[in-house]
Amino acid sequence: MHIAVVGEPELADLLPLMRAYCDFYGVGPDDDALLGLAHTLVADPDGEGFQLIARDDEGRAVGFATVYWSWSTLAAARTAIMNDLFVHPDARGTGLAEALVEECRVRSGRRGAVSMGWQTRKDNARAQRLYERVGASRAEWVDYSLDTKSAAPSDEPA
Repeated sequence: MHIAVVGEPELADLLPLMRAYCDFYGVGPDDDALLGLAHTLVADPDGEGFQLIARDDEGRAVGFATVYWSWSTLAAARTAIMNDLFVHPDARGTGLAEALVEECRVRSGRRGAVSMGWQTRKDNARAQRLYERVGASRAEWVDYSLDTKSAAPSDEPA
């Protein structure tokens, strides 16, 4: 297997993996939106984050991961958020998921992140077993979110 940072040439192979990941979670951003996200990361990996693509020995794209940069006031340092981790069903159980997590961790550390965090759905037991195997600690935080599309317009310029 081979893991590399996504560049423009990999986007055509990355898109079906991103689509499969979205399908798994039952969400449907369109392909242009997914490619727009990937283009943003390719254009500004130091400011935004990066994506990795994994290929099997035949060169087929079989997995990807996405890391975004953030900051932690509690650590007074840069942190990494592994927002996406997906391995095609045909490549599961091969160690590829563990390799993607490790590559994300190493690259995040090289960029100055003091930690890498992520989330998974409560019922994604397979992913939770993976995260326990790689030595991750389960956090005890409660997530909240607000829809920003319905926010009232502000008088302040953007």
